[in-house]
Amino acid sequence: MKEKQTSVSLSEVHGSVSIPKHYGMIKRLLAFAGPAYLVSVGYMDPGNWATDIEGGSRFGFQLLWVILMSNLMAMLLQTLSARLGIVTGRDLAQCCRDEYPKPIAYILWILCEIAIAACDLAEVLGTAIGLNLLFGLPLIIGVIITGFDTILFLLIQNFGIRKMELFIVLMVSVMGACFGIEMLLSKPIIGEIVTGFIPRLNSGNLYIAIGILGATVMPHNLYLHSALVQTRLVEQTEQGKRQACKFNLIDTVIALNVAFLINAAILILSASVFFKNGVLVTEIQQAHTLLAPLLGTMLASTLFAVALLASGQSSTLTGTYAGQIVMEGFLHFKMRPVLRRLLTRTLAIIPAVTVIALRGDRGSYELLILSQVVLSLQLPFAVIPLIHFTSDKERMGTFANKQWVKILAWIAAMIIVVLNARLAISAITDWITNAGDGSIILWFMTLPLIAGIFILLIYISLPKSWRRRKPTMPSEIEQLEFVQQQYSCIGVALDLGVMDPKVLSHAQSLAKQNGARLVLFHVVEGVGGQLFGKHAYDDETRDDMQHLEKHAEELRNTGIDVQAVLGFGRVQKEIIRIAQEQKIDLLVMGGHGHRGMKDLIFGTSISKVRHALKIPVLVIQ
Repeated sequence: MKEKQTSVSLSEVHGSVSIPKHYGMIKRLLAFAGPAYLVSVGYMDPGNWATDIEGGSRFGFQLLWVILMSNLMAMLLQTLSARLGIVTGRDLAQCCRDEYPKPIAYILWILCEIAIAACDLAEVLGTAIGLNLLFGLPLIIGVIITGFDTILFLLIQNFGIRKMELFIVLMVSVMGACFGIEMLLSKPIIGEIVTGFIPRLNSGNLYIAIGILGATVMPHNLYLHSALVQTRLVEQTEQGKRQACKFNLIDTVIALNVAFLINAAILILSASVFFKNGVLVTEIQQAHTLLAPLLGTMLASTLFAVALLASGQSSTLTGTYAGQIVMEGFLHFKMRPVLRRLLTRTLAIIPAVTVIALRGDRGSYELLILSQVVLSLQLPFAVIPLIHFTSDKERMGTFANKQWVKILAWIAAMIIVVLNARLAISAITDWITNAGDGSIILWFMTLPLIAGIFILLIYISLPKSWRRRKPTMPSEIEQLEFVQQQYSCIGVALDLGVMDPKVLSHAQSLAKQNGARLVLFHVVEGVGGQLFGKHAYDDETRDDMQHLEKHAEELRNTGIDVQAVLGFGRVQKEIIRIAQEQKIDLLVMGGHGHRGMKDLIFGTSISKVRHALKIPVLVIQ
């Protein structure tokens, strides 16, 4: 069958937040508030700290204009991302899969996964450094501890999207409060801050400037925002979508300006304390250590460490959602969020542990800076498709970008492409110059890669009409041919508990409708069943068989052919075995409805059984 455009982003929370219709503007704005705050966390993660601290300590206030420019570009691009999700009901990754041939979509997915891994690397290092500063834990131990924050993600996710948004706002508030106090303690000169917004760029500060750009305008945030806005149950009319776009614009402007103020505060603090005292900071730990003696209070160092820890932990939650969105969007493949979190975190921990082991604490700081440059290099491959999609009248209708928005968006894209090209040429030239006799090998390794990236960039930059168009997916559901299903043998898995009457009622109805035979079965899990299997004859086995036969006799009295079967040992394995042995063509099971931590404690049978059997499974809650 052809794939239909019926999949939704983040299906577990899609449309889960209702919008009040009969209340004032403030209540409606609060209902829409949230997605931009989750996105804004990525704009003030530990990677931003590294670039802002180094930029401030090395160049003073000179790069404040880069933070401002990056923030303005971020507001424009995130607004376009939100509009794409609201109007089309598709996130950016899904639109890429719909628009481009499979090979191109797969390459874009790989590039995005690299960006997410780079971002998660920054979060791992930031959290590890925060633990080191607050509790004195070695960096390697801190990195390993970050692998267990999956449990934190699982707990918060179970409370729903609104509780997660509240947690993120709390973390952002902690960071804002910490740096607000730090700013007061550092006493910056206002005139010098103002001059920092005058643009100036040279070969000396280019690398850090692009790092700041990559740390601020983050590629995976564009995918994330287009999906998160779909958690709101927006009325699917032009007026409803227009209202949603307006309130999401307000949400984006407020959230990203908070991120701008925090980023600017970090750079201003670094310039006021370190640059003024002739101190070049090459490690975040060094910044923490020097704040107390330079500002004359230990409070400065403690606030710095607390804010860093809050930054790392809040960023890790949004990174998981971004990874889930791009995997589902590009590949149409859904992975459990916890497993996705473990996969992303593992990919980040391995290089972090390796670099720290080989190069020590200084290596962790260099890795932070490099991660932000990697993010910046991936930016064009998210930004350019976004501009194309939101400018497409066929896709967006009356919500397509106006001419002035197109001009601003393409200027932002050109700035990103030009700065990245300049950085790439500079870096490759340095590598080849320093390689000596190995320069030929570097030429052969880098040139095909550069050529491939350049061709890909040209391809996605071409107007839609110039490209060979991918066949569009049908927007309407095709007429289906329904076939009457007939079941001859229905299996009923019982746990001899409170769910049994409900499960048996459904099974009885189905058996009478189909004239089917029922097979009732229960698995004996006790020690006797585990050790002796079908030869067990202890009290548990006799009682279970007696209960099973009682249910079977009650059903026989209603005119149904019923057989009772006991299994022994592991529940999932035995249910599968009995279903296959009895040639069951429909299985009815009871579900207890627990999830999350309860699944880990009590176990779960339904998922394993339904994946192993090739028959319909009816779960009664």
